[in-house]
Amino acid sequence: MGGAARAARKRHGVVMGKWTGKKVAVLYGGRSAEREVSLNTGKACAEALRQKGYDAVLVDVGLDVAERLRAEGVAVAFNALHGRWGEDGSIQGLLESMGIPYTGSGVLASALGMDKPFSKLLFRDAGLKVVEYRVFSHTRAASVTARDLPFAFPVVVKPGNEGSSVGVHIVREAGQLTVALQDAASFHGEVIVEKYVRGKEVQVAVLEGKALGAIEVVPSREFYDYTAKYTPGTTEYFYPARLPRAHYARVCEAGEIAHRALGCDGVTRNDFIVTEDGTPYILEVNTLPGFTSTSLVPKIAAGNGMPFPDLCERLLEGASLKA
Repeated sequence: MGGAARAARKRHGVVMGKWTGKKVAVLYGGRSAEREVSLNTGKACAEALRQKGYDAVLVDVGLDVAERLRAEGVAVAFNALHGRWGEDGSIQGLLESMGIPYTGSGVLASALGMDKPFSKLLFRDAGLKVVEYRVFSHTRAASVTARDLPFAFPVVVKPGNEGSSVGVHIVREAGQLTVALQDAASFHGEVIVEKYVRGKEVQVAVLEGKALGAIEVVPSREFYDYTAKYTPGTTEYFYPARLPRAHYARVCEAGEIAHRALGCDGVTRNDFIVTEDGTPYILEVNTLPGFTSTSLVPKIAAGNGMPFPDLCERLLEGASLKA
């Protein structure tokens, strides 16, 4: 941002952020299965930061990312990556090594958030309700049968280290199991098979340790899959979630516990199934939730009177080194 723009902000009483006038790299794209989502997130965040007066440059993250960051003279990184190498602690470790402050969670919390089998252990240890599940290696997954499961159909099959519902299937009968397992195993991590629990799909946004609110999603498809998440018009959203007051408070508290259990920073989206009796079953914590036009955290923030550019600015101003 130029001197004239900075002077104008001062004249109008605008508080100058610590990254004002410094080069902000919005990291987006990347090499994961969620690349397309990240491209949309990054573009939206970069535009929002520019509206707030920041010198934001988009950096499509490839194998040359370190050289790109040095060449751009970057002072801080706004992480808009999703999936492997961006959400799993990898880029966070690089930024720590380069001494570049960044938004969101640190190396360990990011890695734990992406590792669904391990995070489930931490959730259970923190006292959260976890759906009954079994974990299989990707090399064994194709040979798993109904006899290997201690619960009846329907079940949910998902990769152990992917986001955005990539590779997730609801399997209602034994004949569908092998195909679902093979698809989940194609992502080369462990495969999780969960007992299907009926209830409302509720997502809790937690910002800097405090719940912003809970939103209910009602997809027109079988569940809140990749298409339902990123195709406008395929899902209904209810904010605040249509829950009795006590149940609403309970799921928000569970979101805060999940955020703390992994040691997260910045903003997270915590995914739950809330049963009729109000029990919130934690599914996962998203340490880098989507920030597209259909994404849930911006919807929740807007419901609290926080416009999207203000939300992005708050995340940027919280950027830091964690190691």
